[in-house]
Amino acid sequence: MKQIVPEYKIKNKGHYSPGILSKGMLYISGQLSRDPDTFMIASGGAREHAALALANIERVLREAGLARENVVQCRIYVSDIDMWDEVNEAYSEFFADHKPARCVVPCGKLHFGCLVEIEAVAEVPK
Repeated sequence: MKQIVPEYKIKNKGHYSPGILSKGMLYISGQLSRDPDTFMIASGGAREHAALALANIERVLREAGLARENVVQCRIYVSDIDMWDEVNEAYSEFFADHKPARCVVPCGKLHFGCLVEIEAVAEVPK
């Protein structure tokens, strides 16, 4: 097992690893719609929040030497299910023709007032 921790300008106080490589899989912790270098929350609506959360996912993927095409599953937490269309637009744009398995969980309030949090699992090519 190996921790994957991108270089961040500000150290996160949470007791977790952004990513864990284990047995050929990368498990990416939930990434909020918050910039990990500035702790600024995404401006705009759910689409912008989803885009930032996905950019944070990609940052962990790159640190592990992987790409978005390696993602096999995502779990998306939204503070309001009415945001689904906007989140889906950002998600579709990010993954393009690649379509990982996914689950959408309407969950109410998220930490720091974020509208979206996304976790992912990626496969490490052999």
